[in-house]
Amino acid sequence: MTTTSTIQMLTRYNAWANRAIFEAVAALPVGEAIKDRPTLFKNIVNTLNHLHVVDLIWQAHIEKRDHDIPALNTILYPDLAELWRAQQAIDAWYIAWGDALSEADADETVRFTLIGGKQGEMRRSEIVLHMVNHTSYHRGFVADMFFQIPARPPLTDLPVYLAAR
Repeated sequence: MTTTSTIQMLTRYNAWANRAIFEAVAALPVGEAIKDRPTLFKNIVNTLNHLHVVDLIWQAHIEKRDHDIPALNTILYPDLAELWRAQQAIDAWYIAWGDALSEADADETVRFTLIGGKQGEMRRSEIVLHMVNHTSYHRGFVADMFFQIPARPPLTDLPVYLAAR
């Protein structure tokens, strides 16, 4: 597998897993997605906002530009349907970007400033790996909240995606 083919697979996997989790959240009983829970971001919608915010931050870093996001817990979309539309747009951006990416661009190191002010640098391919890993990690937070309802979360593991495609 090449770096770009891996990026293409990971961006598609991430969009697939996001669709699965958003569809499952939308199917929950009314009020469950915004009910306060003992978790870092307080509820399911806030957790999904965190995923979206981080996707936007890394998009800005990939493009070597600033972003206007003040904090990792910024709530851009308190409404689940609006958040889902925005998430689909950023997922589509990552897929299109990955499809057009050259091996040289994937390997290019970009420098950035994290929200806390710390300077960093990563290759674009490392950014995508981190972004997908981060999203998978926090989808686990959402899955945990499903069990608190109680409800069964969707399976969003990479092998499930690979078998389904």
